[in-house]
Amino acid sequence: MRRFTSLLLALTSFLLLRAQQDLSQPFKDCDLKGSITIYDYRAKQWISSDINDSQHPSLPASTFKIMNTLIALESGAINDEHELVKWHGRKDTIKYGYRPNIYHDMSMKKAFKLSAGWVYVELAKRIGKTTYRKYLQQSNYGNVNLSIEDADFWNFGNFAISPVNQIEILLGVYEESLPFSKKHFGTLKDMMVVEKSEEYILRAKTGWTRDGGKDTGWWVGYLEKEDNVYFFATRLIKERQEIKPQFGQCRKDITWAILKQLDMVD
Repeated sequence: MRRFTSLLLALTSFLLLRAQQDLSQPFKDCDLKGSITIYDYRAKQWISSDINDSQHPSLPASTFKIMNTLIALESGAINDEHELVKWHGRKDTIKYGYRPNIYHDMSMKKAFKLSAGWVYVELAKRIGKTTYRKYLQQSNYGNVNLSIEDADFWNFGNFAISPVNQIEILLGVYEESLPFSKKHFGTLKDMMVVEKSEEYILRAKTGWTRDGGKDTGWWVGYLEKEDNVYFFATRLIKERQEIKPQFGQCRKDITWAILKQLDMVD
């Protein structure tokens, strides 16, 4: 999976070709700091608005549901995406905010769509960290630091993944080269569909954690077109005391603006 051994050189050379392209404006428009990293599958080329940030790891938050879904299915922690996970009866507004629509028995497929974190935490208790370590190491996902006692190690603690590594994992999903069965890849890919049009299929997942006094927001995924695939990992970070109502939506707005700027989508 670590196929990009000369990543910094590749990013630098590609950025030289794109020197005339200023990717900072969408971030300025949102008044937020962050970066976007993109991989052009057909051209085998990388582009990033910030090379250093693209390689800096942080908590994956709910983007981990991509890997978590595969592990839950492969390990047998759940039979399929339709099996109901029983709600434990406790509302955790500190972790998940005031979201009454997520507190009931729910399937994994619905939990993925609604980003109902408690469902995946319950599955994590079934999976166990020994099993997680095995699959994470085999997949080369993040730093595999699961030292926090909380089962929700993807939102709190020292577990971390970089934007570049996020795209490596997405490539593994697209190519089905990670250590999971074809059936489970098919289930995940179906769950990841956000939008379909005559021109493309968009598969993606958001993520947002408030750990460490900061808001870290992700949007990662890939855009499948007839003649190419574009992988992206967008991450925004701000201090929690900063009031930015546009924070959540800007993860997507910035991504779309830059994909359009680079003529990757109309």
